Amino acid sequence: MTTLVAILGGVGLFLLGMTVMTDSLKSLAGSSLRAVLGKAAATPVSGAFWGAIVTLLVQSSSAVTMTTIGLVNAGLLTFPQGLGLVFGANVGTTGTGWLVALIGVRVSLSAYALPLIFVGALTRLLASGRIAAGGGALAGFALVLYGLTTLQQGMGGLAESLNPADLPAVLGMPGVSWFSGVSGLLTLVLVGLAMTAVMQSSTAAIAVTISAFFAGAVSLEQGAALIIGQNIGTATSSALAAIGASVTAKRLALAYVLFKLIAALIAIVAFPLTTRLMQGLSSTLDGTTLLAAYHTAYNVVGVAVLLPATRWFARTVTRMLPSRETPLERALDPSALASPVIAIETARRVVADVLGTTAASASAALAGHRDAPDAATAATTLADVRRFLSALKEPPETGEERFRLTSTLHALDHAARLAEAVAAGELRGVAAPGSPEGDAAALCDITLRNAQFIADAITAESALSAQATPIGWGMSAAEDTALAEMAAAARKLQTMQREGRASVLAAVAPGALTASEAFARIETMRRLDQIASHAWRTSAHLLGQGEPVVIGRNA
Repeated sequence: MTTLVAILGGVGLFLLGMTVMTDSLKSLAGSSLRAVLGKAAATPVSGAFWGAIVTLLVQSSSAVTMTTIGLVNAGLLTFPQGLGLVFGANVGTTGTGWLVALIGVRVSLSAYALPLIFVGALTRLLASGRIAAGGGALAGFALVLYGLTTLQQGMGGLAESLNPADLPAVLGMPGVSWFSGVSGLLTLVLVGLAMTAVMQSSTAAIAVTISAFFAGAVSLEQGAALIIGQNIGTATSSALAAIGASVTAKRLALAYVLFKLIAALIAIVAFPLTTRLMQGLSSTLDGTTLLAAYHTAYNVVGVAVLLPATRWFARTVTRMLPSRETPLERALDPSALASPVIAIETARRVVADVLGTTAASASAALAGHRDAPDAATAATTLADVRRFLSALKEPPETGEERFRLTSTLHALDHAARLAEAVAAGELRGVAAPGSPEGDAAALCDITLRNAQFIADAITAESALSAQATPIGWGMSAAEDTALAEMAAAARKLQTMQREGRASVLAAVAPGALTASEAFARIETMRRLDQIASHAWRTSAHLLGQGEPVVIGRNA
């Protein structure tokens, strides 16, 4: 009974420590986690590399996976690029196995862990910001070490009553036939899968396996068989998390499950060869190190097999789970709300898409080609963006992120006013060429065409098109020129509208215009001025070049 309590307590402390450490590391990383993943995954290969590095640093493949879902939904990554990150996360998450093999089972660290827990917890309580997150990470790491020590003690007691002969024999063990070896291998694979499904942590399950081997409760071959099952079991949490989620989340979960199954199939087929190799190396390397290396190699081989076929694999998963979501529904997926960086950039690009569509249609209507765009559609889309941003789960972490949110809100407000102004009446034929109203329409058209150019530059290869681009608020020379032309035209139109009002009203007295004609002309000029002004200001805020706000920067 004491042995069971020690094992359960060790696993519980390990899981608690991993949770505290992971949460703290994610807080410590802050927005850099999203920025690194968004910019580093230019190709599936670089995505796999950085997915492994980031997962190793934050010790959470689920954090990387959820961030990837948000990036893909927002159009900041394509689905194949997202797969690269997920593949890499599978390799990065094996780092804890090395911690267990090289430190956890070899040295009793309880004497060091307890003071570290005290220092980390005290820092977490008294400090704030990144210092508090660092304290939490230290306390979590110390809890992991203390849990491993407790687990090691429990496994020592278990080894007195359990030895490898009590478990099914597997391929590679002396005197085992092929049939019984395959049967034992599959049995232990299922046991490993069940361990991970119950613990909801392959890292904890593998820690138990390495500790059991170190204590002599399982053999090297049996430990490797358990690791195969434990890797498959990781996919159960992803599959459960995908229930009721977006199509993108379901696709990534399905890809994760298929990856685990393919890697497991490769490992099972190659099991006789790998166990023979491990037995040959056991004379020079410790068995716990070999199991940690097998855990890593298992995932590296799976990634190496699938990475060259990422695009084919992505198309296969897409066909297995077709999407009926519109680009807008996919972009404004609630999963993006977990990350302010992703949510803000998603909203910005949707507003830019509305601006581009509205500006293009309004410009065509002024030229007499067609009517103005459907105002109801634009209004509905912008209302969806307002609700989306209102549901942000946490405030922006940095001044730069707060500035971006403020700029996006300004752009959203001006885009809504632009849609209202465009929808206020018929645009086609509002002004005759050569008249003051005609000159005003020409100036308005300059702002609309430049607004369309800027909107297209923002949304090009983004969430609402076929490709993807990384997060970025930089302004190109062409966009700077377009914005300057818009500002000049909008200001000139504003002056024309203000000064022309008196002359138009004065034309009523001598009979040059009727009162109705005069007010109609004033309303036309006012409406064109509003359209130009809101198109310009929407574009400026989308590029982060609006008027000063309270945060002390142009927004």
